[in-house]
Amino acid sequence: MANNNQSHLKDNPQLTKRPAFWQAMLIMSALVLIFTISIIGYHLPPYIPLIAGISLVMAVGRLLGHSFSQLQANLLAGLQTGLAPLFLFLLIGMLIALWLATGVIPTMLVLGFKLANEQWFLPSALLVMALVGSMIGSAFTTIATIGTVLMGIGTTLGIAPDILAGAIISGAIFGDKSSPLSDSTNLAASIAQTDLFAHIKNMMWTTIPALAVSLVLFTWLGLGHQGIAHPAELRQLMALFKPSWWAVLPLGLLVLMAWRRIPAIPTLLVNVVVSAAAFLTQKGLPALNELLLNGYQSYSSQPVVAALLDRGGMLAMMPTVITIMLALALGGLLTEQGILQAVMLPLAKRLHSQAGVVTGAIISGIVANFMIGEQYLATIIPGQLWKADFDRLKLSRLALSRTLEDSGTVFNYLVPWGVAGSFAAQTLGVSVWHFMPFVFFAWLSPLFSLLAAWTGIGLKQATPSRRS
Repeated sequence: MANNNQSHLKDNPQLTKRPAFWQAMLIMSALVLIFTISIIGYHLPPYIPLIAGISLVMAVGRLLGHSFSQLQANLLAGLQTGLAPLFLFLLIGMLIALWLATGVIPTMLVLGFKLANEQWFLPSALLVMALVGSMIGSAFTTIATIGTVLMGIGTTLGIAPDILAGAIISGAIFGDKSSPLSDSTNLAASIAQTDLFAHIKNMMWTTIPALAVSLVLFTWLGLGHQGIAHPAELRQLMALFKPSWWAVLPLGLLVLMAWRRIPAIPTLLVNVVVSAAAFLTQKGLPALNELLLNGYQSYSSQPVVAALLDRGGMLAMMPTVITIMLALALGGLLTEQGILQAVMLPLAKRLHSQAGVVTGAIISGIVANFMIGEQYLATIIPGQLWKADFDRLKLSRLALSRTLEDSGTVFNYLVPWGVAGSFAAQTLGVSVWHFMPFVFFAWLSPLFSLLAAWTGIGLKQATPSRRS
């Protein structure tokens, strides 16, 4: 009977302990050590390090009094936050394969080759991605559609893939941040409890300078570029692609549904159905099944063509899906057990200036991205943690929402096991470690946010009548 009572006490959620600051720091340090040795030292993919991290955090949670059922619930809670992105990735894999098979992407490639100028291609790619991203409101969709086309054209022109991926991702992030259709932008405004359009307007204090400096840097890199492709080779390559007039329909449908504020999943699903119907006018159901599962195969003897066109399909997205699932599981454990909060709260209590609080919120968003791997949680947790401090120091909630975007949203693209970083790497075919130094916009956004905090320029104060 005594043993049964002890077992009951251990399973009682009210008797589990939140980790102390030093315990949380030890856990975080151990995780950083695991990731550093495995990923940087041995160049391993993130699967095993993430599994090791999950095992470590679960073991610590058991020592702190959490039952195995609680730990499983914590892990699943993390996975639930990423169900929408995971399904989105499968849809994007199908759409890429269908757009290749039905001529949508080849048509855009032919048009892009005709307009391309290798010296101005990098800044052009940045601006095109920024414009399309602002219209669509989804960085993922923009990267998966326009981004893959720009990647194919740029690499054919001889532009370094890591630099080109940096320009594509930078533009997509700007578009995502600047669009009222963006999930992450709406999330940041709602967490801070402020008006969406006022939030977007206030972000321009940091977003426009970050884009401008990125544009200058990519222009400089592009002017110093010496391509390897020649006009005769490009003409031969273009002759291998078969453009189609119908490409206008799915592209127009994509933009129209985005402007009607239809969420990303139904938007992509409708495009998959429409494109699949077009595919079925030429081939049968078995071919469609093979295409959606394994992606498009050009069977071309030209290596350049094969590299451009042989992609897509649900199976191609599975490495990204696995990485994200493991990262979300680890994030759920860290969040539900209060490990991240235990690290961040002492910092929040010691900051008594407006600049210090903004700095703390930015650091929290970046740390949360690396520890959780999910940009929504990296926005929600710092927002909840720092909201009271922004109010206490009479900072506008608009300052909070901008800070959350400048750290929680953008930095996820620089995390190899993050949702956004993994997706961009898989879609563009360049590892996060390679494109990371060139995603200038993601580095500059928090830097300009810090500059605004410490100079007071563009740092909005709370009004007596309302917070924002």
